[in-house]
Amino acid sequence: MPVITNYQIYYRTSESDYYEVLGVAPSASAEEIRRAYHKRAFQCHPDRNHKSKKAHEKMRELNEAYAILSDSIKRREYDLPRGYGSRVSKFKKGSKVKISANYPSPYSGHTGIVDKEPVKDTFRFWYMVRIESKGLTAVNRLAEEQLEQPDD
Repeated sequence: MPVITNYQIYYRTSESDYYEVLGVAPSASAEEIRRAYHKRAFQCHPDRNHKSKKAHEKMRELNEAYAILSDSIKRREYDLPRGYGSRVSKFKKGSKVKISANYPSPYSGHTGIVDKEPVKDTFRFWYMVRIESKGLTAVNRLAEEQLEQPDD
């Protein structure tokens, strides 16, 4: 059964749950998923197991699971039909947020305030963020994955 994410089709090589493959809970953090992947990849690597077919298949499953679960958008799309994860917004009205430097935006790295309650669509929450920069105030619509907790 194919998994379609961001207009890309991933054909699942196994019907097992990706969380079970990595040995983590559906509520696991990105760091826990990364650690579990590296631990299992080290154990199952075909070079360590004399290039056995079973190790090769297990490694393929691990890579497939990690590719989906390590990307926040693909993970959310994977979790949604399975009922995993909480569908609660990360930030509330009045919360202080930082615009992530990983997304192309003229406000990357700036800090702002969530102006309204978030709006939920199928895959994510959207926030209206009020940003003050160079004496001017701008209000932008940003997706949850574009926002971080501020450092201070």
